[in-house]
This record gives sequence, C-alpha cells and structure tokens, in this order.
Amino acid sequence: MKWTIPNILTTLRLLAAPGVPVMFLFFYRPWADWLALTLFIGASLTDWLDGYLARKWGQVSRYGAMLDPIADKAMVIIAIVVITGYSGMNPWLILPVTVILFREVFVSGLREFLGSKSGTLKVTGLAKWKTTAQMVAIGVIFLGTGLTYSEHGSPTVGLARVGDGAAGWATFVGIVLMWVAAVLTAITGWDYFNKARPYLRDE
Repeated sequence: MKWTIPNILTTLRLLAAPGVPVMFLFFYRPWADWLALTLFIGASLTDWLDGYLARKWGQVSRYGAMLDPIADKAMVIIAIVVITGYSGMNPWLILPVTVILFREVFVSGLREFLGSKSGTLKVTGLAKWKTTAQMVAIGVIFLGTGLTYSEHGSPTVGLARVGDGAAGWATFVGIVLMWVAAVLTAITGWDYFNKARPYLRDE
C-alpha cells in the first residue's frame, strides 16, 4: 500500500469518525456541537475529495476502494448514535435511524456471505446519493443542537421544535432530510438484495 494523498485523506476520515463523540466528552455544549459539526463537515468533504484526486492523479488503489465505504459507514453510524443519544430518544429521529442502521448491517452481511461474488453489490449512483443525504442530514441536525444551546442556554435533553427559532427550523429540516436519507437507504438495500438473490437460492 502506498501512502498517497487520497489514501491519507480516506484514513483521516476513518480516524475522524470517533472524534465526534470525543468532542462531547471533553468540551461543554454548545462548543461540543460546533466542534463535532466542524469535524463532521471536514471529514465529509474528504469523501468527495479523495475519490476525485485518486481518479485525477491515477492513484486509485485497492486500499482506498476497501477503506472508503468503511470510513463512510463509520462516520454516519457513530454520528447518528451520538445524535440519537442527545435527542431524548425522539421517535421521529429513531425510526429513520433504525432503517439506516438495519440496512448497513444487512448489506454488510450480504457482502460477507457472497465472499468472492460480493462484486455483484457494487456501489451504485443512488447509493452515493444516499450517503450524501445522510451526511447532510447529520450536519443540519448538529447545527440544530448547537443553535438550541446558543439560543436557549442549557435546555432539557431533546431536540428543538418548530417555533423555537432557528434551532427549531434547523432541527426540523434535519429530521426531514434524515427521513429522505432513510428512504434512499431502504431503496438501495432492496436493490442490493435483489442483486444477491440468485446467489441465495439452494441448489
């Protein structure tokens, strides 16, 4: 493996994933929210940048192809776990998050089962849009949680509601985007399942 710039960016994105909950461990809110948002946005941008540079410079590698989806999943899963924990177990957030987590586990299991035939489940264009929707939704919700503390001091555990100023609107838009991401996630999961079905039949 060569430590090219695209591979370094992908590795940094993977290492940034656990940095999101660390922000809430060492910093008071809303600083934790702002730092988590900044870290998440910076890491999300590398998701586009590393692929672009790898193709432009002819540095596409097996290491990058392997690690890129892992880094994306780590970022999304860790971030939504943190958000869910600070949401007061809001069902409007838990339901789409459950769909997202279920799909990621299910597709990962399919790929592991297929083994050498896992290439059947190549990343599709819709799957890339799904990841983008997830990252945007997470970023907007982090914006909402940060604004909640900035506008209202130290509120009780939970998410702001519409009518609570900019914080409420940011949270509302973030939850709507999370539902959009969940729908795209479910569609891509079903697509992968259909592609894997011929290999799941008993002889």
